[in-house]
Amino acid sequence: MLLRKFSFRILAFMMPVILLLFIRCERKSDEPYRFNFLFLTEQYKPLNFRASGDSITGLAPEILKDICKALNIPFKVELMPWENAYSQALANDNAVLFSCILNSTRKDLFKWAGPIASLDWLLYSSSQNQVSLTTLDDAKKIGRIGVLQDYAITQYLIAQGFTNLVYCDNNVDAFDKLFKGDIDLFPSDRITAEAALEALNQSIFSVTSRLTVRTDLVYFAFNKKVPDDVVADFQKQIDAMKANGKLATLTHQWMNTNDVPGTLQIYTEQYPPITFRNSAGEITGFGSDIVSEIMHRNHLYSEVKLSLWSIGYDLALNNPNFCLFTMDRTPQRDSLFQWVGPIGTNTTFLYTRSGSGITISSIDEAKNLRAIGTVSSWFSDQYLRNLGFTNLVSDGDPKVMTDKLMQGNIDAFVCTSVTFPDILASLGYTYEQVVPEFSLLSSDYYISFSKNTPAATVSLWQSTLDAMEADGTYDAIYKKWMK
Repeated sequence: MLLRKFSFRILAFMMPVILLLFIRCERKSDEPYRFNFLFLTEQYKPLNFRASGDSITGLAPEILKDICKALNIPFKVELMPWENAYSQALANDNAVLFSCILNSTRKDLFKWAGPIASLDWLLYSSSQNQVSLTTLDDAKKIGRIGVLQDYAITQYLIAQGFTNLVYCDNNVDAFDKLFKGDIDLFPSDRITAEAALEALNQSIFSVTSRLTVRTDLVYFAFNKKVPDDVVADFQKQIDAMKANGKLATLTHQWMNTNDVPGTLQIYTEQYPPITFRNSAGEITGFGSDIVSEIMHRNHLYSEVKLSLWSIGYDLALNNPNFCLFTMDRTPQRDSLFQWVGPIGTNTTFLYTRSGSGITISSIDEAKNLRAIGTVSSWFSDQYLRNLGFTNLVSDGDPKVMTDKLMQGNIDAFVCTSVTFPDILASLGYTYEQVVPEFSLLSSDYYISFSKNTPAATVSLWQSTLDAMEADGTYDAIYKKWMK
């Protein structure tokens, strides 16, 4: 009885405290967020734009509205020209800039939450202008390329050595100049191109995409003075929208696509039989099966995207939570990425065309050749440049360099014995038409992760691969593809 009375008294004493805590918890959701923001954006339909009246909408503002509602933040956005928004975002301690592409120039200037979208940059000409482009270097010889001040694609083209750039006011102005002949090319993604063309009473069929330049991921960019935990709150809300399907719904609504960046971005290249897209449109191959089995065992269902190696490599250098496979692990790359593997070995040769009469017995002889073809961002290109080669001709597509070899435009092409037979076959050639003239190096290839991917993610993938090797799954996949 005494214990019962004592328990009752304790409960009676605690009830006001429990009630007070409950009330505070209830009130917490009504309390203003602990940080005041300056949200900045531009007119860039359909990512963000001013609709009827003063309403600001589009994919990014609708995502932001959802975040603001969840965190009890007032939704108030200032819309201005991009160069003004960009400079204000750098100058104001509480600024958040959207929609902003994360690249090497900007990576350390801001803090980042996302990605919320993916954009493929295409070089457009008017359909009446029959300009022909095979490589990015071809575009450097075109008269005038329209660009926008401080845009990510502009920064990229400048970094690539372009000097034929003409600055335009905005997307609508750029396409107007394209039709008038004031510029010859303009880089844009298809979705925003359609919106700009609509404003000019034109359709997407009035222009033609001549070359895919690169792929970029879109984020909310925070001034460096914004606290890390504030940025983390935004990231949690974005990840939640990916998990519950809200981001997919908004992307379909505003971007007319189902291409939604996952919480982990996974990219690969056309590199048969390691990774490639088959005739049914599926991404498959030895490396792809390894990655698929790792994801399956851990209930991960991120989409694998196939891209040019140079595009995937650049994205992996800059973006968090990014996986790129397969990648040769070299001294130059070792500290740039995190690694899972190895999953195989490559032998790289300097290939010549059969009957060319070209012989290579040493590195010095190779340096004296007229021209050697390499693929941008492949480890072999980096390797030769570090050895002081000055006779390299590069492109992001190995098929382009294979054609140059077979047509006699280059003396040799650097490629691995694993994939070169498939590249040749895809172009109608046979392996007997080339000679593995000089063995350059042998290296192991891995599944790579960007440096700012959580270590726990990388460890999970490695332990899963180890388990696959122990239970025989790895050997089964290897025998399927590497006969």
